[in-house]
Parts: sequence; C-alpha cells; structure tokens
Amino acid sequence: MTTTLSPQAPGGRGLRVGVSIFVRKGGGQSMWENGIFQNCLFLVMLLMRSPVVSETFLVAGGSDATPEDAKDFLAGAPVPIIDMNEAASKLDVMIEMSAQLAKEWVVAFRERGGKIVSMRVGNDYVIDIERMIFDRPQGLLISGAPYHEVWTLAEYERSCKPYYQSAFRAPVRLMPHLWSPLVLEREMARQRPGQRFEYQPWKRRWRAGIFEPNICMVKTSFIPMLVCEAVHRKNADLLEQVSVYNTLHLKEHTGFSNFALNLDIVRHGIATFEGRFPVAEVLTRNVDVVVSHHWENAQNYVYYEALYGGYPLIHNSHLIGNCGYRYHEFDCEEGGRVLNQAFVEHDRNLADYRATANAFLRTLDPESEENVRTYGEALAALYAN
Repeated sequence: MTTTLSPQAPGGRGLRVGVSIFVRKGGGQSMWENGIFQNCLFLVMLLMRSPVVSETFLVAGGSDATPEDAKDFLAGAPVPIIDMNEAASKLDVMIEMSAQLAKEWVVAFRERGGKIVSMRVGNDYVIDIERMIFDRPQGLLISGAPYHEVWTLAEYERSCKPYYQSAFRAPVRLMPHLWSPLVLEREMARQRPGQRFEYQPWKRRWRAGIFEPNICMVKTSFIPMLVCEAVHRKNADLLEQVSVYNTLHLKEHTGFSNFALNLDIVRHGIATFEGRFPVAEVLTRNVDVVVSHHWENAQNYVYYEALYGGYPLIHNSHLIGNCGYRYHEFDCEEGGRVLNQAFVEHDRNLADYRATANAFLRTLDPESEENVRTYGEALAALYAN
C-alpha cells in the first residue's frame, strides 16, 4: 500500500494531520454524547496507520477550551491533544470535524501553506433548515471559511453533497464511514466488567429499545413506535416492553403526548419514556431488539453496535448490506411485519446473522487496508491538486 506525496508536501516528509474535536471548558464530557466524538477517535486511529501521515493529533476546539479540559474525556485517546495555537504552527493538514474552525483561523492557516478539510458527518442540510425556519440557536456552518475540500459520507450524497458544494464553494468527496468496537468494549469493561456485549436468545417475549435522539427530524422515535404498535396490535404477546429512549424532553409536549396516548403500547402499559444512556449499559440490561428509523441518515453507530452484539436490528437503512431486518422508507406496517419475522427467525438463525454482521462491520474498520488507503489517497490529492 503506497501513495507518493507531491513535491509540495513540506520537506517531502509525511504529513502532520490534526482532527478538531469540541471540548467544553471545565470538562464533564462523554464519548456517548454523540456519534461525532467517536468518529473523531476512529479517524485518528486510521490516520496513525496511513503511510502518508507522520504525526496525528486531536485538536481541542471550543470557546476557551484547552487540552487540560479534555484530560478525562479523551483519557484513552491514542494521539496527543493540542490546542488551536499549537495546531496553527505544527500541522500540515487540519480536518475540521467536531469543532468548527473560525474563518480567520482557516484563512491564516491557508496563507502559511496548510490544507483545510471540513469533514461533515451530520445531516447539515436539514439541521440548518431547522435552525433557520424554527428559530433554533444559530450554528456557524456557512461561515465563508475557504476549505480545500469537504469530505462527507454516502448517506448524505443526495441531501447534503450538492448543498456543501454550493454553500462552501469547494469540491465534495464521499468517504467511508468508520467504526470500531473499541469505545463500546471500553464502556462494557467500565460498566459491566466480565460481561460480554451480546444478545441472549430464547426469550418468551422481547423487550424493544428505540434509541433515536429526537433532536432533529432525521432520527426520531415516531416510526419505531408505530412499528412496535403495528406488531403489538397483531400479537399482544410478542413485546413485553417498549423503552423509548431520549424522550424525557418530549413527555410534556402536547403534540407528542397526544400521539403517544393514542397508541395501544402506551394504553396497555408496555411503553416507557426514558432519558439518554450509553448503549452498552442499556442493551445488556433492558433490550432484546433494536427498532430504528432514519430519514436521509442511513449510517448510524447504534446500528453497528446492535449488529456487533448480535441483537436483532429492525431498520430502514439501504447502506448496511444484508444486515438486520429491513423495512422500507416510512412503512411502519411493513416494519411491524418485519419485527414479527425477526421474532420468529432470529434465534434459529443467530450464527448466520452474526456472520453477515461481522463481515459488514469489517468494512468499517478504521485500521483496514482499504479504508486507510482511501483516506491516504484523499490526503495526497490535496497536494496533487
């Protein structure tokens, strides 16, 4: 696996690459707050193996944040953590990821020869629309910063790629999604030492878990609740419990309350509405099947975590191969039929299910030769162009 750097690379040596990560002043953060923190970790794991990269860093971004504020949050990070000032003088390439970079910083970094990539791993098209038309807190996404390239994921090819290309005035490159069980296994070792993260078969009834964050339209609990409702109406003995996580902030909302109270899963007392918890903690204790839904957001860590543990995954994603049990688009009735099918088949076919899932998960490995090569070629192309 070789990639030749352009002579424009400083001194002909390997690149020094930083990945921005949002750090709060005073600390108190968790890798489980959102997927992007884990994505930052997986990306630096990959960069450490790239032959075009000599040094890799996490760069602490955020208002007045310092690497000291991240000492607990990023205690297991495999690379050094530096601040924005050190990054400005040390790096050849800065990948904006979790923490957005100020336009002035980007301009100065480019002027001294640095390359800037914005890695977009959220559905910013929808998020920005919601910020503007629903009077939500403003973000800094369209800041006028002059990026060399924008990198994003296959799940955003339709909704976000044209948006990025026009708004950022930069070429957009689709990159592989990365995932490793590293963070999950660390959490298991902390929360449940000695216990394996794996599905337990042959339960008489299933406990369903719904994990959509409910902070943006692309991932909400409504369709998964209706999927559970559909199967419950047909077979009231299938589901013992439906735990709807990340909904405490919705319980007092009149519209959500009216929606929920019209469902049999609520009226019959099997649905509960919960806060936010790490998947490692919840799946091993309270959940037998994960019921999910996305809208233009088909690559999700909760999918990968469920598959890794052999848990039945009811989903509508077209980007996870033949894994799990798929229904289409917004068809909650089909979702109910698929959930019933999973209940009938899953335990009998568990070995094959695991084999299919593991083969797919290997394609996400940050340290796989294919992924390392793809990201290395993208970095080299910044100089070739």
